[in-house]
Amino acid sequence: MSTSEVSSAEPARKRNAAATREAILLSARKAFARAGYDGAGVREIAAGAGVTAMLVNRYFGSKEQLFAEVVAEGMKQPIILSEKNIGSTTMARDFAKALVAITDPHAPALEGFQVMLRSASSQRAAEIGREEIEKGHQRTMATLLRGRLAPQRAALLLSLVAGVQVMRQMVGLSALADADPAALVKLLEPLIQQLLDDGKTPKPPKD
Repeated sequence: MSTSEVSSAEPARKRNAAATREAILLSARKAFARAGYDGAGVREIAAGAGVTAMLVNRYFGSKEQLFAEVVAEGMKQPIILSEKNIGSTTMARDFAKALVAITDPHAPALEGFQVMLRSASSQRAAEIGREEIEKGHQRTMATLLRGRLAPQRAALLLSLVAGVQVMRQMVGLSALADADPAALVKLLEPLIQQLLDDGKTPKPPKD
């Protein structure tokens, strides 16, 4: 084999490895979103990716490590904590609008959220999820906040997001699911603003 043939084969192998890895992550995300950590098996994930269970373990080491990467991958392109929203001068309102938009009861729940929700009953999955959230969204949010109890306020903001996702979109609580989106934004904005503002008295929402 010539030198040129060797050099052309190497990028192809790298591309194939990257594609295989991505296929496994995609299959795992769908499996965990559907059945949770305990309900999704490595063989099922492998079949969805068109590979063997041995290859899944070769790429990710274990089901635990695969789950951790799925959770971490789901945080790489945040919707509420997007760069645009974080840099906004109306952050509370933009956060509220984004939260109402992603919890539209007629839209499917985000896969990353479904992964965490359906895996929360597993002690190990909950531990992994907590570690990844603390390294990801929790840290991002906490760095935005000034003043006292910043980590706690960041955690409460994340809890508010998760709670609205569950009650409005997953459970379909009629008072939320049937509400005017603009009315929900108006109610959520001062709650979010209060947590952003060091727990001070919330400002009245703008009309």
